[in-house]
Amino acid sequence: MRILAVGAREGRLRVTETDLELGDGRTLHAYDTGADDAAGRLAVFWHHGSPNVGAPPEPLFSAADRLGIRWVSYDRPGYGGSTPRPDRDVASAAGDASAVADALSIDRFAVMGHSGGGSHALACAALLPERVLGVVVVAGMAPFGAEGLDWFEGFGPGGVAELRAAAAGRAALEKHLAQSDDEPDFTPEDEAALAGEWSWFIDVVRTALAGGTGGFIDDDLAGVGAWGFDPADIVAPALFLHGGRDRVVPAAHGEWLARRCPSAELWLRPDDGHISILNQGAAAMGWLREHADRG
Repeated sequence: MRILAVGAREGRLRVTETDLELGDGRTLHAYDTGADDAAGRLAVFWHHGSPNVGAPPEPLFSAADRLGIRWVSYDRPGYGGSTPRPDRDVASAAGDASAVADALSIDRFAVMGHSGGGSHALACAALLPERVLGVVVVAGMAPFGAEGLDWFEGFGPGGVAELRAAAAGRAALEKHLAQSDDEPDFTPEDEAALAGEWSWFIDVVRTALAGGTGGFIDDDLAGVGAWGFDPADIVAPALFLHGGRDRVVPAAHGEWLARRCPSAELWLRPDDGHISILNQGAAAMGWLREHADRG
């Protein structure tokens, strides 16, 4: 692995951005808030949603500083500064996260994912048991066709149309996205969150789509394809956090995952949606810090 370039952004927490060249010739654009102050901090990989880039969540920076958490993340292939990797599966996130951790000299770490990033966080926990200390999944989807789950039940109409197109294949999804002007199926609670500190999402979504929809398409196809692992194999402590009013990813998905993972806890917040559930993010980070420290 080779470091191509390093830069930094100043904010409430200093974020160092690095381009990492992998052995297969791909580039991963990585982020790190602890490059200058790693001692005693728990490295937590942030797995971003779809379509986002990997910039760590600024609304949770204050909680991270208080809890001694070092955010580490990267743009998934096809987003931002990371090379596309067509036909990638969810399991591939474990190899990419390992490569970033190795480059930053991080041995063990925890993982946290939101929405489309939830399954990628689970991949790391399932496939890197010797490295992952704990996992938090916020509003994450269950595997497509999960046994005992009516998979599409509870999605808003926009999500159903998009994911049915993804299940039909790349051409169908590309056609759907080119023709659709559907807005996300957000609740009033989500709209309120987006009007407040979670307006941060506007920037990461805009950046993610600036180079086209390739990363988004690959995310959707991976989500409805074979994941390449079973969440039941996760041995690290796992927390599933979900809003009861979520229509982007229904709460039944989080409930299914919590039943599937033997080490899991479920925090179901009945009045929250897909974005507003992140207002519980600091509490979830505290849970993650506590359980990771035990490992």
